[in-house]
Amino acid sequence: MLQIFLIALSVSMDAFAVSIGKGLTVRRLRGLDALKTALWFGGFQALFPLLGYLFATTFASYVTAIDHWIIFALLAFIGGNMIREAFEEDEENAKETAEFDWKHMLPLAVACSIDAFAVGVSFAFMQVHLWSSVIMIGVTTGAFSAAGLYIGRMFGARWQKPAQIAGGVVLILIGVKVLLEHLGVL
Repeated sequence: MLQIFLIALSVSMDAFAVSIGKGLTVRRLRGLDALKTALWFGGFQALFPLLGYLFATTFASYVTAIDHWIIFALLAFIGGNMIREAFEEDEENAKETAEFDWKHMLPLAVACSIDAFAVGVSFAFMQVHLWSSVIMIGVTTGAFSAAGLYIGRMFGARWQKPAQIAGGVVLILIGVKVLLEHLGVL
């Protein structure tokens, strides 16, 4: 369960970073804005691992011999991408708006959830309880997204980059752990 929580924490960092960016743009933050943000990001972060899991289980018989390499590659790629994006966030924040309607939130929620789809693919090859994992990812992301709005509003972008880098490093380490366990090193 700790591993799933760390994965949930890690994949929520993209949404957290985007929420900080949105928080930077608002003059007055309403509770409804935080709720909308939590539902958009948390909902999509819960949906996409489920979709990834369903996709992978459909094709699992074709890849079971190399599943540990798939898990490692996906988590290392996602983690590396999160670290890379952390250094490009300043450009994205400059384009951020204070709008919370579906036209602004849907693309952000989908973009932040692509990594969660890949995590769902890796879940198909790991021994995890799918529903509790999906719920944990959704709730964690929702909570971090709402908190990110307030942090962005109060403190600015100070914690955005370190949070995203930490999330990337954790995903890479989990991928390495899965690979080493399967190879019998751990």
